[in-house]
Parts: sequence; structure tokens; C-alpha cells
Amino acid sequence: MQRNSAHDNSGPAHAQHGHLHAPTGDTHNHAEHSHTHSRDGQTHTHDGATPQVVCFDNVSVSYGPILALENVSFSVECGSLSGVVGPNGGGKSSLLKAVVGLVKLDTGSVLVQGQPSSQMRKDIGFVPQLEQVDWNFPVTVWDVAMMGLTPQRGLFRAHNRANRDAAAAALATVDLIDLRRRSIGELSGGQRRRALLARAIAASPSVLLLDEPMNGLDPTAQHRFLDIIDQLREQDVTVIMSTHDLTCVSARASDVALVNVRLIAYGPPEEVLLESVLAEAFGHQLVVHSAGGAYALHHHEHPVNWPGRE
Repeated sequence: MQRNSAHDNSGPAHAQHGHLHAPTGDTHNHAEHSHTHSRDGQTHTHDGATPQVVCFDNVSVSYGPILALENVSFSVECGSLSGVVGPNGGGKSSLLKAVVGLVKLDTGSVLVQGQPSSQMRKDIGFVPQLEQVDWNFPVTVWDVAMMGLTPQRGLFRAHNRANRDAAAAALATVDLIDLRRRSIGELSGGQRRRALLARAIAASPSVLLLDEPMNGLDPTAQHRFLDIIDQLREQDVTVIMSTHDLTCVSARASDVALVNVRLIAYGPPEEVLLESVLAEAFGHQLVVHSAGGAYALHHHEHPVNWPGRE
């Protein structure tokens, strides 16, 4: 299998959309081939028959005069963990928000299970960045989990036994059931992240979007969070995660989308997280990949905080 670089990704995305390929313009098509690569000491095979659950087709997003995403196209397989990496302001958060309708598309479309994502909201769970949540809001961990069931029951209908059971199951999955009566403002950073995850999975989504879930977490909390994500993937939940933690992506992700407004490359971590490839996205920022680990040693701060941008 060959890495692909998306210098021109204006072609349509299909259910069998392959890995966008190197400057030659070739494509590697999942519908016709399979490939195998190693992760965490185990062998993982992408089969061409695996359904493509989320498809980005020529997605462009802008905020006023600022272009956040330009003609981004790639597809994500069922049960995979696709990492979205790139510099600050490169469009990672915008890509996730495009799936749940939090940003308006200038061009293109996002399909979930073959349907417009706007029609599949109940099948999508979203965990925002911690910084976007008001942790002083007077609700308990239980209340947060129950919020994830609002689309199913409606805003003004009382919760039934099935809703309560679903919230309890979500909190048990993230190991917060014993803290269900605690105020969210009292939680640690890792516990807050898991509370938001419980809210996202309470309705049993088939697609889970994680926006910078590793930010501010110590290594133990990171591993605990990612172990829960692996458990969800075993139940065929498809996960797309934006992150700056390239080491985490290298170890855990099935595939990586390298984004800096354009899609620079998409493929297995060992083919995308190379210093020569990362340099296309990070530019002057120092990025090193060695011995199975990838590190972005410096991230610039974007000078304009446009709504929805990182």
C-alpha cells in the first residue's frame, strides 16, 4: 500500500474511496485491495469489503475571509480510529464540526452510512474540547450523561426507565457510575473528559467524534480514556479523533488524516507520520518521528480566534 498526498483531491468521494495517493496522483482503492500494518505489536488488516461509514467529499469551510478547509475528501472505515492531525488553525476541529452540522459547508458534503450527516445526527456522538464547556454549570455527572439522550426523548418529555438504564450503562462504561451524584465542577480533567464521553455514548451512536481529547491529560488518564475508546471500537463504533498527540495516533489509530486546510495525506500511521510528510503540514514547526513515536515539538498560536476554528 502506498501513502497518498492530496495536492489535488477535487474528485468525488465514494463508499470505496481509497487512500489519497502520492504526488503521482495514483490511488489505492479499499474496494479492490486490503493492506496489513502493525500497531501495538498486533497485526491489523484493512479489508476492501469493510463498509465506509463516514465520507468527506470535497468539503470546504470558511469563517469570513478565512479558509478553514479546502476540498477535503477521504472515507473512514467501520470500527476504525482515524486520527486527524495538523497544526493549530489547520481545520481539525472544523472537520469534526462539519459532521455534526456545527459549521456550514461552503462546498461538498459529509455522508454517514451513506446518508447526509444532517439526517444521521442521532447516530453521531460528539465530545467537544474541555475549554468549550462551562464547568461551573450546576449539574451532576448523572445529569451530563442524561443530556446525551435528549434527541431520543425530546426536550420536554420525562426520562423513562430505558433512558435511565442507558445513562447508567454509559457511566459504567467510562467508570464514573460511583461519581454520578458529584457536581461536574468537582471532577478532575480526566473525569471531566470521561463524563463528556458518557454523554456522547449514552444514545449508542455508531460514529464518535473526539475533539482534542488528550489535551491537559496526564499519561495515565490518556491511556485510560483510549482504552475505553478501544472497547467501543470492539462494538463497531467508528471513531474520528482530532489531536496534537502524534505519539498517541502512531500507537492507537487505524489511519491518519494529515490536514492543514487541505488534506495533505491519509493512510496508516507508519506511512503518514514520517518527518518528510509531516513537514508538508507543519511547515517551519519542528516535527520528529522516530522509533514508533511522532512529536510536534512546537505549535504556533493562531492569531485570530474565528468561531469554530482551533
